[in-house]
Amino acid sequence: MKISFVIPVFRNEGSIVPTYEALRALLEKLGAAYEFVFVNDGSDDGSLSQLTQLHENDDSVKVISFSRNFGQVPAIIAGMKEASGDSAVVMSADLQEPIALIEDMISKWQSGNEIVICHRIDREDAFVANNTSRVFYKLMQYANPKMPDGGFDFVLLGRKAIDAFNAIDERNRFFQGDVLWLGFDTVFIPYQRLKRTIGKSQWTFSKKLKYFIDGLLNTSYIPIRLMSLLGTCFSVFGFLYALVIIYNRFINNTPFIGWAPLMITILIVGGLIMLIGC
Repeated sequence: MKISFVIPVFRNEGSIVPTYEALRALLEKLGAAYEFVFVNDGSDDGSLSQLTQLHENDDSVKVISFSRNFGQVPAIIAGMKEASGDSAVVMSADLQEPIALIEDMISKWQSGNEIVICHRIDREDAFVANNTSRVFYKLMQYANPKMPDGGFDFVLLGRKAIDAFNAIDERNRFFQGDVLWLGFDTVFIPYQRLKRTIGKSQWTFSKKLKYFIDGLLNTSYIPIRLMSLLGTCFSVFGFLYALVIIYNRFINNTPFIGWAPLMITILIVGGLIMLIGC
């Protein structure tokens, strides 16, 4: 049994080594073979030099370094493609996930669950960050009912799930949605996210907003159905407007020159284009 650890890194200079050491201690206790796949996501601090040092001291440490900051999800995808283990644990390098949970995750995977998801039921974060995340994942539940409360970033995938995840070929990926979409036997483990003690979060509001939009477009039919509804409304309104124009022209002898035919054409054709495009 070999376990891969896929760990995206962005400005985690102070927490990389403690994360690595804590994982090493747990793995030696479990007696499992392992590898670390650290993905440096364009960090501009000392993260890359620390990762390079770990690689030089430990052959089980792989380091992938991006030319710039592409984001957490691209970093996870790159790491998953390099994971060679029988399973892969995706986690952050900020020491906010309880590492002790990994033993339970491995146990549930060995029991036959191809995907083990640790989802946050509470978090020791700042008030704004805490409530922003709650709103984000509550909205995502409308788009994807399988999304657990609080969302998740801490997950174990078995080899079949890894291969299926790597086979997805899309540009703007939504990690949680992709994992839930795979359809393998899945078990959920609730946990409380720990308070960040080293560094500060790089997960800004603008990044959360972009990720929410990517997730909504990636995993939900809501945008397409909304487009279809708008297209239907525009087309119907165009036909009704045309009837009004025709009635007034022939019954009341009211002339409509120029803008009326243009508006009718725009509404009907625009609505039909929206419907056909969906």
